[in-house]
Amino acid sequence: MTDSVQNLYAAVLSARSRDPALSRTAKLIREGTPKMAKKLGEEAVEVGIEAVQNNRPAVVRESADLIYNLVVLWSELGITPGEVWREMDRREALYGIAEKLPKSRHGGRHLAVPDCGASNEGARQDALQPLLLRGKRG
Repeated sequence: MTDSVQNLYAAVLSARSRDPALSRTAKLIREGTPKMAKKLGEEAVEVGIEAVQNNRPAVVRESADLIYNLVVLWSELGITPGEVWREMDRREALYGIAEKLPKSRHGGRHLAVPDCGASNEGARQDALQPLLLRGKRG
């Protein structure tokens, strides 16, 4: 899967220089970050709606649209797929799964958990203890 996203990312970067009249990707990029973010949100809502309706084929199609729009937004912000995969790896090392990070009770920001290194399991557990005592939220 990561190869598919990397290939899509490369194609999006290539499309940046195309004529917006001929390339939907170039047009979306020309419209700017607010439009990209709006499209991403719309696709996420569509995935949710189709999921609630238990329309599996539509969830697959809308998920592909969602991933496409996410990659377009990443390209605009200079975020590479590798950066996202590294963050997922970091979360997996901390929690055993690359899940959403717990949020603080103040301001909705993600809590920072020190990177204790993969070989220091005890230190990692010590760093996580305050988070685990609060209970998972989010």
